[in-house]
Amino acid sequence: MSEHVTVGAAAVEPLTPAIGAVVHGVNLASDLDAAAIAEIRRALLKHEVLFFENQTLTPRQHRDFAARFGALHIHPVYPQVDGTPEVIVLDNHADNPTDNDNWHTDVTFIETPPMASILHARELPPWGGDTMWSSMTAAYEALSPSFREYLSTLEAVHDFTRSFPPDRQVSLNAGETRYEEARRKHPPVTHPVVRTHPETGKRGLFVNYGFTTHIKALSRKESAAILKLLHEHIQQPQFILRWRWKPGSVAFWDNRNTQHFAVNDYLPHRRVMHRATVLGDKPYFDPRAVAKAA
Repeated sequence: MSEHVTVGAAAVEPLTPAIGAVVHGVNLASDLDAAAIAEIRRALLKHEVLFFENQTLTPRQHRDFAARFGALHIHPVYPQVDGTPEVIVLDNHADNPTDNDNWHTDVTFIETPPMASILHARELPPWGGDTMWSSMTAAYEALSPSFREYLSTLEAVHDFTRSFPPDRQVSLNAGETRYEEARRKHPPVTHPVVRTHPETGKRGLFVNYGFTTHIKALSRKESAAILKLLHEHIQQPQFILRWRWKPGSVAFWDNRNTQHFAVNDYLPHRRVMHRATVLGDKPYFDPRAVAKAA
């Protein structure tokens, strides 16, 4: 049963118990008022990933909608829409295969990783090309209390070059000058292994295969063993939503408590997506924080 929210005539339809909902009746290209934006934000905090179907957005409208939720990130290596650098282009085909076919959280290689990403389907293959999301809140809560407590004492290193080594196609496409500048500006950073959500107070895992290199204060073997356990743990189906894209679909996810995986099963066909990314704050763990009611 859909649960109605006051975004005009919109209704929010949950997709799984752990994560995901479709929002019906909202035109993201329109000039949404502050109340509508607040309701969308509340739905995002509750469901972690929102989907809007049949959206016709220009890159500028995409950017402007994203900017209603905060300052926007400009990616250091991905190509950008001409005149709209806040919107990156993910254009994947036989000569440029995707580099997002692993579980990751966007841009955790900076001190203040994004609070959200907004992805718009521009061109889709005839089949395939789904995206999966996993709830880091649900994954954390499924761990034993003693292991959760131990993980909350740890910090991990996130590194730009783990996902963007110099020989990767996206790095080569960026060109040597742009790539070297990006690497220089983004040294490894440290984040807590368990993060307190700054708006809900909930706790979630905050390590990902895409950018996390190791857990500090542990030996290499200990770190690798715990990361392997967590990477495998978050892939359990009860934490996961798989979304089948349609032309014009938009996905809006909370980057602070989710990971996602772009399924690379459509080559040699083409898949073109536009993404705007909203900057967030510095991750922290607060043992005193109490989760707020939805």
